[in-house]
Amino acid sequence: MRLYHQGDRGAPVRDVQERLAALGFECAPDELGVFGAATFDAVLEFQSSRGIPPDGIVGPETWKSLVEAGYRLGDRMLYHRVPMMRGDDVAELQARLNSLGFDSGKVDGVFGPDTLKGLLDFQHNRHMAEDGIAGVTVAEELRLVDMATQKQGREAVRERQWLETLPRSIAGQHIYLDPECRSPEEAAQTWSAAAEARTDIQNMGGRPTISRSVDTTPPPLFRAQKSRRMDVDIVVGFAIAEQSEEGIFYFSSEHSESQAGRAIAEHLGTRLAVVRPAGRVLPILKETRAPAVVLSLRTLDRRVGHDVAQALAEMYRGGHREGS
Repeated sequence: MRLYHQGDRGAPVRDVQERLAALGFECAPDELGVFGAATFDAVLEFQSSRGIPPDGIVGPETWKSLVEAGYRLGDRMLYHRVPMMRGDDVAELQARLNSLGFDSGKVDGVFGPDTLKGLLDFQHNRHMAEDGIAGVTVAEELRLVDMATQKQGREAVRERQWLETLPRSIAGQHIYLDPECRSPEEAAQTWSAAAEARTDIQNMGGRPTISRSVDTTPPPLFRAQKSRRMDVDIVVGFAIAEQSEEGIFYFSSEHSESQAGRAIAEHLGTRLAVVRPAGRVLPILKETRAPAVVLSLRTLDRRVGHDVAQALAEMYRGGHREGS
């Protein structure tokens, strides 16, 4: 899709404004169909609320989030398919299942195999038709049961246990290094950092894997899915900060937050002393099963890769448990 920004006019802009207004982000006093200052501010506010780098421009990621945010549990039939269904209604389904003890995995708004399993377990437990479809009946049953209990989700418990049982050495740990590759310049810089981190981790006995080869540029979703198939322990991404601010990002949305990802980001941020942790919904953070972070700097090189590897090793030795 094309990018929509301040100064644009037409039906697509009106569609964006109506979707924003429906979510509580008012574009008045801008005229419908006119992308003015108020619409720009509304887009910024929406992006910030969804963990999207705020730039006030409606591109593919912001548009997809606008569409996904418009669904509420029960609005449509949810089921497992390819491509997988996505939306806030899926995230609500996952959160409710997890809070009731039916493990649906990460609350990421993606109806994958884990969500299907959690839904089938719930339907079996409640003596419902075990068809793996979440429509109005399942939504009402979930709300009815959920009224009686408000528990911490299974995904949060699982991540807390992950932190508590982290080995005391990086040796043997499978670390997935993801060098972003949106441009040739970025691909070269991120590869330099990731390759250096790989060498250091190998020298310390770890099992590093780089998500791509030096001369390929696979899309983020492909690289994230690869990490899921490999059952890695941690995902560390490298990216060039362009218009967005520098930072070390972990998965966080209005529905859930990766406690393990945040702990890793805080530890690396402290040790690197150049970036601050922040929640985001970047594809490599949202689509991976393992705790994940992305280091986003304006310049990346071998030194950065070395520092990341050393900080990870220190984290495994127990430094993060001390809150330092």
